[in-house]
Amino acid sequence: MARHSRPAREPFHGTRSDVGAGGTAGGGTPRATLPHRWWVLAVIGLAQLMVVLDATIVNIALPSAQQDLGFSDGNRQWIVTAYALAFGSLLLLGGRIADLVGRKIAFLTGLTGFAVASAIGGAAPGFDVLVLARALQGMFAALLAPAALSLLTTTFTVQKERAKAFGIYGAIAGTGGAVGLLLGGVLTEYLNWRWCLYVNLLFALAAFVGGARLLAAGIPADRPGLDVRGIVLVSSGLFCIVYGFSNAESHPWGSPDTWGFLLAGGVLLAVFAWWLTRAAHPLLPLRVVLDRNRGASYLAMFISGGGMFGVFLFLTYYLQRTLDYSPVSTGLAFIPMVCVMITTSMTTTNVLVPRYGAKPIVPLGMGIAAAAMVWMTSLDATSSYPTHVLPALLVLGLGLGAVFATVMNLATYGVAVRDAGVASAMVSTSQQVGGSIGTALLNTLAAGAAARYLAGRPPTPADVARAQLESYSTAYWWSAGFFVVGLLVTLVMYRRGAPVPQVVEEAAPVRV
Repeated sequence: MARHSRPAREPFHGTRSDVGAGGTAGGGTPRATLPHRWWVLAVIGLAQLMVVLDATIVNIALPSAQQDLGFSDGNRQWIVTAYALAFGSLLLLGGRIADLVGRKIAFLTGLTGFAVASAIGGAAPGFDVLVLARALQGMFAALLAPAALSLLTTTFTVQKERAKAFGIYGAIAGTGGAVGLLLGGVLTEYLNWRWCLYVNLLFALAAFVGGARLLAAGIPADRPGLDVRGIVLVSSGLFCIVYGFSNAESHPWGSPDTWGFLLAGGVLLAVFAWWLTRAAHPLLPLRVVLDRNRGASYLAMFISGGGMFGVFLFLTYYLQRTLDYSPVSTGLAFIPMVCVMITTSMTTTNVLVPRYGAKPIVPLGMGIAAAAMVWMTSLDATSSYPTHVLPALLVLGLGLGAVFATVMNLATYGVAVRDAGVASAMVSTSQQVGGSIGTALLNTLAAGAAARYLAGRPPTPADVARAQLESYSTAYWWSAGFFVVGLLVTLVMYRRGAPVPQVVEEAAPVRV
């Protein structure tokens, strides 16, 4: 079908909304002029916050859940891994389902399923039910997350408003992990661990009521075909990759349970990439990922996801084990970073990116985040929060704020409406898989550093404490390395200049 242009009297930026997303079909009022679009952003942001914070809120509850349900230390990782496996491996399928059935249906279904799974987990009588509930949460999150981002993409199409909306959304995505630490600490300390799951019912109910009232119904007019073979290949490949790296935390790299799954995952993803060039209706059209700005954004999200999740994990250990912070105090310690991220996200997407583009902004953010990681390597048992931890967190918030909102905006900018769901899913997939790989690698490297420090030394409390500090420092150095790689990759890949306003009625030719 030929690509058409809109009349000059109706300026239009980004992607054209379809009927299912509440836009216009065959002319009419652009989505950007609809009166409730900022309430739609609130609904989408609430759903995204629920998904992101769930990755960390349960970590705070794990010790209490383990004591209550009586499962072993070896089984403890499955509470986290079950969620990561389902979420990471099914995201691309979830994004394509949103394109097929309509984003409102996918969004509300994901919310409902996530709430039901959370209720099952909160009421779990034993370990097996809790693991099943976490897997179900991940499955429905894989439907909800891309539906939410694609709704944002097709709701805000005027560039100035889109920048503001993505600034807010990027801040939520980047800070949700820290909010989860705070909320998990409060709920665990003052109620019990089950409320770390029950609280999702409140988030889901509010988002469901808002979504049911504000989102327009309808199935996209130009629905893509369903690539079953591609679904099997990519879901299996991502499952093996996430499972292999998750296993690296409890099995040596030489174990078949680690390298075997990683090898299988790599082969499956390679076959999937080949299949994309042959499929009539590919699950992930190459036109989505081969655009330079979008490809750079996916890689940036992958790299920064690995560095960020590792930071939250090891800095949480440091605050609680070395500085003796309570769970609530630990969560509160991250709040200043959250505030800086929100402010930076709004400034970069509204002021800097429209003027200079992503090329100077994202690499600079990566460099600032790397500097914050290097700063954290100096933390020791005598460090204080106001003079040592807080400044490093503020610098980190500045760097991550410049990265996340910009990356999420350009990762979906100019994509065809029928591809909005799968393009959005690639953002979440990049962050989730990057986080899983980063966390596993940093855990392994940190454990190795602690073991080397203790080798030949008596395991006195003082030496054990110093070994912990050595492990944290090692993790921070490697995390800094992640961000340096991100700086180089984005500096090379992003195009120069501000994003060019685009009109996409059909899939446009890819400009590489």
